[in-house]
Amino acid sequence: MKAVGLDIGTTAISAVVLEQEESESSKLHYQKGLWDSHERTVLEARTVLNESFIPSKNHWERIQEPEEILCRAKSLLDGLLRDYPDVKSIGLTGQMHGIVYLNQEGQAISCLYTWQDGRGSLPEFNGRSLTDLIKEQAGFTTFSGYGLVTHLYHVKKRQVPEGSVSICTIADYLGMRLVGRTEPLVHVSNGAGFGFFDSEQGCFLEDTIRKMGMDPEILPKLSEQIVVLGEYCQIPVTIAIGDNQASFLGSVGIREDSILLNMGTGGQVSVLSKEYYQISGIETRPLIDGYRLLVGASLCGGKAYGVLEQFFRSYAVAAGAKDGSQYPVMEQLARAGQLLENRQAGSQMQVSTVFDGTRVNPAAKGSITGIRTSNFTPEGLTFGVLRGMAQELFDLYNKIHEKTGITAKQVIASGNGLRKNAVLQDIFSQMFQTRVIMAPYQEEAACGSGISSLRGIGYDC
Repeated sequence: MKAVGLDIGTTAISAVVLEQEESESSKLHYQKGLWDSHERTVLEARTVLNESFIPSKNHWERIQEPEEILCRAKSLLDGLLRDYPDVKSIGLTGQMHGIVYLNQEGQAISCLYTWQDGRGSLPEFNGRSLTDLIKEQAGFTTFSGYGLVTHLYHVKKRQVPEGSVSICTIADYLGMRLVGRTEPLVHVSNGAGFGFFDSEQGCFLEDTIRKMGMDPEILPKLSEQIVVLGEYCQIPVTIAIGDNQASFLGSVGIREDSILLNMGTGGQVSVLSKEYYQISGIETRPLIDGYRLLVGASLCGGKAYGVLEQFFRSYAVAAGAKDGSQYPVMEQLARAGQLLENRQAGSQMQVSTVFDGTRVNPAAKGSITGIRTSNFTPEGLTFGVLRGMAQELFDLYNKIHEKTGITAKQVIASGNGLRKNAVLQDIFSQMFQTRVIMAPYQEEAACGSGISSLRGIGYDC
């Protein structure tokens, strides 16, 4: 049984062909409500860059061109379907939180306002930001880049595109265009990412939405189930799920003894739970089959290491070297910094990598402390940034552990920020006091969307 999974990421678009083999062990796991990502095989994976960002004069604005994204995604999909004509289902996922506005015909009439967009944090309302106003007037915390925060900004600024009747994520929009739907149907895993959402009940907070001045009519319909949206080339296309949830399914599956560390453009630590919890700085996100994910997210994540690479690259050019990637040199520096730390524990500088703030405190800034003449070195700085990236996620995990008592027996890692950095893997292993296992597949979210599509067509995977 083969499925295609598509993932529209912020910087790349990926697609995989996933094959599920029916076996007695997989049946037994499924009957117990436990199944893992090792029971299926990726036959092929393809990736293209998502070069759809629209230049903006506003440093806080992060927007992309939806039609360009769809063109690239459809090209990937068509190529795989030509080479694998026996595919039985198509699953979708993509960057969460961001929205596109749709007209009556189901066409996008706006750019994609991505999860990185910063208009919700601008102090444009009597010196306060929208996220501040929401906290004061609605009594809960939400974040810039979340779809309904972006929409509220547009409502207050009278910038909602004329003719808008609904909103959805970019992955939902791809599903609509593939099957010819004119109205979006959004899985709760994506709906929760818009904000103003009751994750315990699985619905939007419509009374609060009205109170803040928005019309709930613009909200998409929700589904708690993985349903078929329609067909593309006579193949069922299932509803899109959130990329964090898809990554968990593709990396871990449904296993209550494991946590997932993801390090990409952002960073997340995700823990499976049957119960709903309210924890400061932690989101409870819908998954499938009544399960939830407790998720702590770092805004900067792997981007922090990219910022450091740009720092070293700029210096190299200024010193007369050719402009080129500094990652190979940084790998050597990180190893040297790690050896020094192992010999002289606690003597290294401490780097806080909250360069883009935190979910709870968007105004937070990074810092470097503990600088001495003996440790202010390139290797110390490189290792310190990696440890700072890990520390932020480890602290978020500890919040979950303290509230729930959940202790992971297994730590699974995903994302290129971890896959390509052995030192960062070692740092996490030391923090969690267990070996970090890399996810079996590189395109974890695409794999998870393929898994969800097989379940959506009734195949017990």
